[in-house]
Amino acid sequence: MGRYVFTLPDIGEGIAEAEIVAWHVKVGDTVEEDGRLADMMTDKATVEMESPVSGVVVEVAGAEGDVIAIGSALVVIEVEGLAEEGGHAPSPKAAVVEERIEAETPAAAGASTGSAQADVVVEPAPAPKPTPAQAEPVEVRTPTPAAKVLASPAVRQRAKDLSIDLAEVRPAEDGRLRHADLDAFLSYNASGGFQPAGLKGKDEQVRVIGLRRRIAENMAASKRNIPHFAYVEEFDVTALEETRAQLNAGRGERPKLTMLPFLISAICKLLPKYPMLNAHYDDEAGVVTRYGSVHLGIAAQTPGGLMVPVIRDAQSRNLWQLAAEITRLAQAARDGSAKSSELSGSTITVTSLGPMGGVATTPVINRPEVAIIGPNRIVERPMFVKDASGVERIEKRKIMNISMSCDHRVVDGWDAASFAQDLKKLIEAPALILAG
Repeated sequence: MGRYVFTLPDIGEGIAEAEIVAWHVKVGDTVEEDGRLADMMTDKATVEMESPVSGVVVEVAGAEGDVIAIGSALVVIEVEGLAEEGGHAPSPKAAVVEERIEAETPAAAGASTGSAQADVVVEPAPAPKPTPAQAEPVEVRTPTPAAKVLASPAVRQRAKDLSIDLAEVRPAEDGRLRHADLDAFLSYNASGGFQPAGLKGKDEQVRVIGLRRRIAENMAASKRNIPHFAYVEEFDVTALEETRAQLNAGRGERPKLTMLPFLISAICKLLPKYPMLNAHYDDEAGVVTRYGSVHLGIAAQTPGGLMVPVIRDAQSRNLWQLAAEITRLAQAARDGSAKSSELSGSTITVTSLGPMGGVATTPVINRPEVAIIGPNRIVERPMFVKDASGVERIEKRKIMNISMSCDHRVVDGWDAASFAQDLKKLIEAPALILAG
């Protein structure tokens, strides 16, 4: 018997440490080659560590929520037969490192897929002499449709244990199914029960780790460092909703238009006039960077928490392109397939709760940005409206409040109010949005 010391490999440029957000093994467990060991979270992604060897886990590095350095021992695995190799470890497979985004935070960021070679330390131990009785029988299995899917033996076994047909699971990248894909499948397909009214539940303490801790830290830093001020304006979106319905009626194969593509287009038209809103503020250096392109963040709720996928060069996209990109990015954030480049680098953010949007909100700025815009719920109200002859009458109109939070160190109240009034003109006359 001998021991492999599985050290935490270099899992990203400039990454010095990672947080343990989930253990998939404990001391005494038997782990197979390619089996899941732990999920490690860096600043921007969750990295799934897989075992390069089969054996018994004899040591683990720490508890969930602990942070360990790159190169430190993560798991020690006792492996049978090492002494038979003369004390030299067979060359293990590179540990597959699969990055999974758990969610968007306002300062959230992303994931990519790669591989790293785990450092191996061999501790030789006396090996028992093999006997013929120790030879394991070879099991012959009839091929199944799932065998045509690219997946490691550990993934196949886990899917079998969970009664998951691999043919029904969509791989996040490069056609190979990983444990993260099974997690995404389970989170969206598993049915849950409910607790009948009147039953008293027990108290529970939940440690704040992983993505939820990142969100907490980023929100606290944003509120602690940025002097927020909020501005809310009322918009009559009756004409815009009529225009949207007309465009959707003849959309054909194109994606359905929601309110967001119109709002984003209007914002992009105005930002050249208000460059202080499309900016980052480095408070340590005392430098404001105003951007010529609009890389617009879309706050998206995911099973793991809030994430902010980014529409690159939003000012260059039409309504249909924006709608398609919003749908794609939101789905990628939810199923964990978003890349790091899709979850970082936003210059201004829009956050929307859709039909649950409330009357008004005061969103928290996505630091180091200096502004965030939040459309609220559309409601119908009677309003006084003047006709072409100037006569007033009461009509039922669709009304939506739009909230803004700004960094008062960079954006003055006058600038925010002026931007909101110009945005109101575009939203209430949607033909101006569609004009080149």
